Amino acid sequence: MALRLTEQPSLYDHLETKSVAELIRDINNEDKKVALAMEQVLPEIEKMITAIEKQIRAGGRMFYLGCGTGGKLAVLDILEVPNTYGVDPEIWQAVLAGGVENLVLDLEEAEDDIDEGWRTLEQKHHITPKDIVIGISASGNTPYVLSAMKACKEHGIPCGSICNNPQSPISEYVDYPVEIVMGPEFITGSTRMKSGTSQKLMCDMISTTLMCRLGRVEGNRMVRAHLINNKVIDRLTRTIMDRNPSLTDYAQCEEAIKKCGGLKEAEQYLFETGVLKSLPTE
Repeated sequence: MALRLTEQPSLYDHLETKSVAELIRDINNEDKKVALAMEQVLPEIEKMITAIEKQIRAGGRMFYLGCGTGGKLAVLDILEVPNTYGVDPEIWQAVLAGGVENLVLDLEEAEDDIDEGWRTLEQKHHITPKDIVIGISASGNTPYVLSAMKACKEHGIPCGSICNNPQSPISEYVDYPVEIVMGPEFITGSTRMKSGTSQKLMCDMISTTLMCRLGRVEGNRMVRAHLINNKVIDRLTRTIMDRNPSLTDYAQCEEAIKKCGGLKEAEQYLFETGVLKSLPTE
């Protein structure tokens, strides 16, 4: 079997002899390649995100499925999105090898389990063809992810993949493959680096695009954020004043947001009580 690009020897050598300045310069040079590699597959990314949007709008759910760095980054995405955009966490989930509840244990040996991924999707989440699953695997050949994608395909469940090798095995078993070809890592085989960076950017791109498309953003502002701390309350207070120039009393706006539990709800309340003469059209 040919050696995968993600496992090819680094373009750099004798790293233990390099200075701090040399190491960070070389790492930075490698990191610069990530966005350019993603640019090459934007059409494929568009197809994947469009498919996810279709499933969610029809009442389905989106699942990331992965292990190692990619799986952990997916968990980060599903943890952040509900509070940031006020989306129902049921429609935005992650399946991690070894279990999301065991994230800090870093059970990387679970990536060799060929049954756990599909078993979790089927028995815990009761996956159906209304849903969509996105498998994440830098190599494109991780047994945990690959076997789950095969099972999804067999059961008529739409699926996509994010990997970092060309002509990857996983691409054969999904409807929406995205191959972000990063080449050798700075440390040979350390796919937590460039490959991991591309996976983080992919998660950001998927979730942010979908939240814009699903009405969780208006103009360029988060308008459905949960009131999780004072920083968010202040941001929403300033946002409601920016969106409605007639509102000039910060304390009044802050009180309305706290009372109503969110920006959009506060606007509706202020409109119904006559404080606002009209609602924003964005």
